Amino acid sequence: MTQYFLSTEQANQQYVQFRVQFTNVSENATIVLPRWRPGRYELGNFAKNIRNFRVFDSQGKPCVVQKTDTSTWQVANEKGADLRVEYGYYAVDLNAGSTYLSKEQLYVNPVNCFIYLPERINEPCEVNLSIQDNWNIATSLKREGKQLTAATFHELADAPFICSGKLQYNQYEVNGTVFHLWFNGEITVDWKRIIHDFKSFTVKQVEKFIEFPVPHYHFLIHILPYKAYHGVEHQHSTVITLGPTYDVFGEAYSELLGVSSHELYHTWNVKAIRPIEMYPYDYQRENFSRLGYLCEGVTTYMGDLMLYKSGVFQLKDYFREMQAQLQKHFDNFGRFNHSVADSSWDTWLDGYVPGAPGRKVSIYTEGCLLAFVTDVMIRQHSNNKFGLDEAMKRLYFNFALEGKGVSEQDYRTFICELAGDEMNAIFDDYFYGTRPFEAILTEAFEVIGIEMIHQPSRRYSHGRLGFKTIPDGAHHVVKAIYPGSPADLAGMMMDDTIIAVNNHSLYGELDKWLAYFDDEEKHVTILRAGKLLELTLPEVQRNFYLEYTLKQTENPNGAQKKAFEHWSK
Repeated sequence: MTQYFLSTEQANQQYVQFRVQFTNVSENATIVLPRWRPGRYELGNFAKNIRNFRVFDSQGKPCVVQKTDTSTWQVANEKGADLRVEYGYYAVDLNAGSTYLSKEQLYVNPVNCFIYLPERINEPCEVNLSIQDNWNIATSLKREGKQLTAATFHELADAPFICSGKLQYNQYEVNGTVFHLWFNGEITVDWKRIIHDFKSFTVKQVEKFIEFPVPHYHFLIHILPYKAYHGVEHQHSTVITLGPTYDVFGEAYSELLGVSSHELYHTWNVKAIRPIEMYPYDYQRENFSRLGYLCEGVTTYMGDLMLYKSGVFQLKDYFREMQAQLQKHFDNFGRFNHSVADSSWDTWLDGYVPGAPGRKVSIYTEGCLLAFVTDVMIRQHSNNKFGLDEAMKRLYFNFALEGKGVSEQDYRTFICELAGDEMNAIFDDYFYGTRPFEAILTEAFEVIGIEMIHQPSRRYSHGRLGFKTIPDGAHHVVKAIYPGSPADLAGMMMDDTIIAVNNHSLYGELDKWLAYFDDEEKHVTILRAGKLLELTLPEVQRNFYLEYTLKQTENPNGAQKKAFEHWSK
């Protein structure tokens, strides 16, 4: 058994002090720290947060240690030796996948900061916490006092925990499984509302899969005083960060529901139904896969749809979420250049940053839209007997419960069995190609009696001039340019800062000034690389960025009514 001892004595410096005990190790032991965390398909290189890494033998004498790569340490020791490893981990980031220490809490994602011996990855682990006596501990791990245990390092790496004096707790039960709700932070929790809504979408998800994969589950929810939105899936839990506090049960409540339903669905899809390339996880290298459209695309689609099917969302709420996906898709010119399958592979390259304009698409957005199309095509082919949820259930029983990973061909075969051979062309053209989505989306929505409507953006800079900005004080920084638009033709560049329109200094009202000069020639003063420049925006008689909305067909026919009824159940 590997024993870990964590101390929080340097909370003000935000260093978690680790002491790790390895017994009877092999000669010249290799010690490693994970380089990435499952749930985020990019290298995290967590070793950058480690300082003063030291190894001692059973007599307390220092061992010679040589670092052989970014996250691996080679120790000069005899066979059968007992080793004590000490190091500090800088815990300064607070998000759903990080490790954080302050005087108010210790929050740990073990995959960030726990070292291990590769040959003992399947052996038990014990965690001993030196924390304040008045702190509670929220975790899915077995707990006795301040001691946590895991059957393997895989279980430990996948089990975040929060130690805090501000934890609030409640629970609900579905089909014998207890779902634990932990809120960390200064907030008055509306437990009645939370338990009703969470139980409703949980019941619906379990209904679709017949059973829940694990005997207990924990929602670990950090409530923050500033704007935040993030969630990370684990087999027995999820960590969610959300803020600001005053909006959690107001405008941000739909975000709480959305991310919670999404992460719960991951318990089946990704944590159980997993790409073969990640079965099991290899923490020391990139786990490349083109199945991001399954892992995140299907989960994004189903997470929101389950909120609607369960009655937690009204149709207008569901439309709002799907419209956001449509908007992101059509605003991104990467859809003409990189398929969602190839973009999945490239998450390890630049999947979580905007990156080069127009280079790639999103496994979340394009994956979601293709999951919707797949769902409708299965329903059409089966005369509404089956949907995408049937395919996911079959993957769960035929692969996850059999201890097998899913390949691209496995997923394609299951889908084509339910949707017909014509689905092969959809895979070739849309999953693995860059064919425009307009036609298949319009047709899929029409099948269930929904209209996809587009109109020019109401924002002058978007619809008439073809550029998008983000505010920077009184000024505006360019973050998107529509090819062939007035902005593009004028020579506008990404990250230009617009400071004036027709010699009028901006104080935050860019679109109002542009509209004011609608019938006049428009000049914008920009700051670029430390120089002031003036650009003249030419007149182009067409619209550029569009806004996408959904609405139910006013007079649906019988087939559309039936299809919508089955889709929404």
